[in-house]
Amino acid sequence: MNAEPTQQLDLIVVRHGATPWSVSGRHTSHTDLGLTPAGRNEAERLRPWLAAWSPVAVWTSPLRRARETAEACGYAGAQVVPELREWDYGDYEGLTTPEIQHDSPGWSVFVGGGAGSQGESPEEVAARVDGLIARIRGLGGRPVLAFAHGHVLRALAARWLGQNIRLGARLGLDSGSLGLLGRLHGEPSLLAWNIHPPQADGRAGDLGRGT
Repeated sequence: MNAEPTQQLDLIVVRHGATPWSVSGRHTSHTDLGLTPAGRNEAERLRPWLAAWSPVAVWTSPLRRARETAEACGYAGAQVVPELREWDYGDYEGLTTPEIQHDSPGWSVFVGGGAGSQGESPEEVAARVDGLIARIRGLGGRPVLAFAHGHVLRALAARWLGQNIRLGARLGLDSGSLGLLGRLHGEPSLLAWNIHPPQADGRAGDLGRGT
């Protein structure tokens, strides 16, 4: 009798490559920026890694930076999934964390959410990603591949583990990196996180790009 596998991969997440605002640390939700040349290079370096998997579905946020990343990785036909859009920062759009914390000391989006009538609360984002998680777990079998954004993917990872969305504050995810979510001995698990492909010269990818 074959032993039950100890590890199951259910979801591969990819944060989009760098944009002008991610490089400068400005919060970007609905502002529809494209990738910088360096950001497109980040995405293209992921392509051979992603080719090793055969996903059951390929999803992307509707925002340009995620769609361009999917295209650079060889998935121009990725299905647009609105729930993968970035956290709406409301009145904090375009501001850096130090700028926000000048008026709101200690602020984090995972605690305070976005500002103003358009900003999303942590509870609203948790509900949004919970719906995605239920959808992914309903597919079974091969993993889903999803291209999206830093904060929404960190929120998704926290909720994948069954934890409060605040855990996402501790799950940094750089531009052009990926994470693997699944189950370990049947329990929800982060199988790998914030992985960077090697550069052309064989060196590990740089860390700390964007917020």
